[in-house]
Parts: sequence; C-alpha cells; structure tokens
Amino acid sequence: MDNAVPKRLSKWYFGGLASAGAACCTHPLDLLKVHLQTQQEGKLSIIRLTFNIVKQQGVLALYNGLSASLCRQLTYSTTRFGIYELLSITTACPKSVNYKHAFDGLFRVYREEGIRRLFSGASTATSRAVFMTVGQLSFYDQVKLFLLGTGIFTDNFTTHFLSSLTAGAVATALTQPLDVLKTRAMNAKPGEFKSMWHLITYTAKLGPLGFFKGFVPAFVRLGPHTILTFVFLEQLRVNFGTIVVK
Repeated sequence: MDNAVPKRLSKWYFGGLASAGAACCTHPLDLLKVHLQTQQEGKLSIIRLTFNIVKQQGVLALYNGLSASLCRQLTYSTTRFGIYELLSITTACPKSVNYKHAFDGLFRVYREEGIRRLFSGASTATSRAVFMTVGQLSFYDQVKLFLLGTGIFTDNFTTHFLSSLTAGAVATALTQPLDVLKTRAMNAKPGEFKSMWHLITYTAKLGPLGFFKGFVPAFVRLGPHTILTFVFLEQLRVNFGTIVVK
C-alpha cells in the first residue's frame, strides 16, 4: 500500500504576489509611517496626521505611491522569497515622491538627477533588507516549525497567523533604526548628508528614540503586512503550489 503523502511547495514567484497583495491593504499605513519618520520637529499623532492628509488632499492621497510600492514588492519580495537570501535587493531602491506613478518617477529622477540618484539610500536599504529577511522569513519558519512540533497546532490559519505575527514583531524591532535612516537618506536633498555617519549623528540629535521614530505605526503597518503576506503565501501554496510526494 502506498502511504506517500502529497505536499505542495510554493513556487518562486508566490512571495512577490503575496507581498504585493498585502501592500495593497497596508499602503496607507506605510505612507503615514514615512510622514512621521521625516518630521524633524513636531509630534503629530498618527490620527492627526491621517486627518490632515485626508482633509487637505482627499482619501485617495493615502494611496499615493502605490504603484511604486507594488513595483518594489514584485522585485524586492520576489527576490527575498524566491531565493531566501539577499542577492539583488538594490533593484528595489528607486523611489517615487510626488510623481504621477512609479515609471514617471524613475524617468524623472534619471533625467533630472542622474542614475546614481536612483540608488540613493541603497546601503541602508540593503542592510535593512538583511534584518527584514531574518526577522520575517527565518523567524516565521522557526516559529511555525516550533508550533507544529508541539503536536497542538496543525498547518492551518491559526498557526500561520501566530507565526507571522511573531515574525512581524521581530522584524520591526530589528529594522526600525535602519528604516529611519533609509527613509531620511532617500528623502534627503542631494548633498544634504556627506556620509552615513553624518546621517546617523543628525538623527541622534533627536535622542536615542530618534532612531525609533514612527515605531508604533511601523509595527502597525509591518504586523498586518507580514500576516497578510504569509496568509496569502500559504493560500497560494495550498491551492496552486507544486505537488511533491514524501
């Protein structure tokens, strides 16, 4: 009698699709996080900031830059999930601020500021990606394996939720200081910061908590984003993954 149990494995591009789907749900929180991080002075709460944006620009303003976010997830996250190690994360660094869409931003930055500007903040983005990968992918797998090993949990939504929630918390704690530096570097004017050390000392003037500015909205964004990403990923795996027999 054949007792082989079929199992489905994720395809290489599932991570990018899952992350893009999660980004569509959490983009407003990501936008608010960036606004909070780039405030050098003032202490607007996330509620006040949301109210101001909606009042001045309308509800759709909360989705400004969504095309750039989707392009980022389909490159950066596809790479992370597909290879499970950092190889070409700098492909996700081009930014889009006050542009019609991601491709308009890429063209205008290249034309007006040169190709090097497209990779502004690449060093901090790469470092952040390393910690993000460790926090999300590695911890998700480890927590999931631990829960399944207890014999209490099975490979279902509850296990996926708890594993991804833990991974999101760990990833936020690991990446927040670098996330603050990355955001400042990518939004800085050309020549504003002479070196990474200059950027670090500038941020340090706000005190130790300056490196964790926007931590709460960062976790509020990254937590749901991580949960949705892995829930979507697991559903893609279960329904469309490659079947193997063990």
